[in-house]
Formats: sequence, structure tokens, C-alpha cells
Amino acid sequence: MQGNLRLRHVIATIALALAPTPAFAIDEALLPRNLSPWGMFVGADIVVKAVMIGLACASLVTWTVWLAKTIELRRKSALAVQRTRALEGNMKLAEAAERAGDAHDAVAQLIQSCAKEAELSGGIVDDGLQERVALRLERVEAAMSRQIARGTGVLATIGATAPFVGLFGTVWGIMNAFIGISESHTTSLAVVAPGIAEALLATALGLVAAIPAVVIYNHLVRGIANHRALLADASAQLMLLVSRQRDHRDFRLARAAE
Repeated sequence: MQGNLRLRHVIATIALALAPTPAFAIDEALLPRNLSPWGMFVGADIVVKAVMIGLACASLVTWTVWLAKTIELRRKSALAVQRTRALEGNMKLAEAAERAGDAHDAVAQLIQSCAKEAELSGGIVDDGLQERVALRLERVEAAMSRQIARGTGVLATIGATAPFVGLFGTVWGIMNAFIGISESHTTSLAVVAPGIAEALLATALGLVAAIPAVVIYNHLVRGIANHRALLADASAQLMLLVSRQRDHRDFRLARAAE
């Protein structure tokens, strides 16, 4: 009797050991323990890693351009307002050129260009002088506008391409997930989850890079448009100054303006 009990116990132990493990237990054992963003990045395929790193660098470039251009716009716009207000007073071109000196800001460049044309005209005051001054001011204004807009094109590029780069990472991650299913001959969550998670992370990074780039680009475009309006206002003030001096037949330039 006791021998039969022992035999039954051995048979039950062997049967339990040979019994198939439930699918949920296998999934739980094979599932990666770290599905945090960093854990998914570390476990991602090399191509997906490259996509994520590229998108992170694009996001860093976006915020760097925003900081640099915001500081530049505020500084140059404040100086342009200051010089334009000075031109609104009872000031002659020689005095304005003397105050501008050798400065390289936009309004100073406009003043220097206007004074240079007056100097090259030899004091001859006519309609041709005003036309030549207007042409010079247009050229300088266009050059300063291009200079202040430098660096913003990269934001448009990032905003337009980052979602598609993230989509490429998504497609690649899903491909890896299907390859894992094919190789393991199972559709368990343990095989599918890592690749899908990596794919979704690449998509998220694409949006994180693209959305701020578009918003910052539109913000900077408005700021650049305001700066261009300030330059146009300064050009108009200089044309008024030239016209007033022409009416008074007083177009002498000081030596300091040469």
C-alpha cells in the first residue's frame, strides 16, 4: 500500500514537470522588465537608435536657434527703435552719420549708406539724388533682412521632415516586431511588445521635434517681419530727412560722416 502511494507521488511529480507551461506565464517571463523610454532606447535596433538620436539632435537645434534668434531680435529691434526715434527729431544727415559712426547695426548701415551716396553726389541736390538714396536704402534693407532671417530655415526643415523621420523609425520597429513573430512562431505579447514600443517611441520623438520647430518658426517669422517694418520706418525717416535738407538747399556733410 505504501509502495503504491510512493509510485503515485512519483508519477504525479513527473506529470507536473512535463505539463506545458501556460502561455501567460511564458509571456510574463519573456516580457522585458524595463519599458521606460531609456530602456526602450537601449533595447532598440541600431536603425531605430539612429533615428531617435537624430530626432533628439534636431530638437536640440530647434531650441538653440530659438534662444539665439530671440536674443538677437530683441537686441537689434531695441537698437533700431532707438535710432529711428532719434531720426524723428530735428536732425541733419551729417549729425545722424556722426552718431552712427562705424556701428554695424541695421539702421546705422542705412544711415551710413545714405551719407555715402550724398558724399558721392558732390552736394548736387536733385531728384536723382533721392532716387539713388532710395535704391541704396532698399539694398541695405534687403541685406539686413536676410541677415536677421539667417538660421530660421533649419526650423522649417525640421518641422517638415521630423514626423516622416519618426514614421520611418515606426515602420522599422514594426518590421522588427513581425520578424520576431516569424522567427519565434508565436504571436505572444513578449515577442510583439518591445518592437511596437520602440516604434511608438520613435513616433513620439518625431512629434516632439516637429511641433516646437513649427511653432518657433512661426514666432520668429513674426518677429522678423516686425524688424523689417522697423527698417522700413527708418528708411522712410531718412528719405524725409533728405527731402527736408533738399528743400533748404543744405546738404553739407561733416568730416566725421566720411
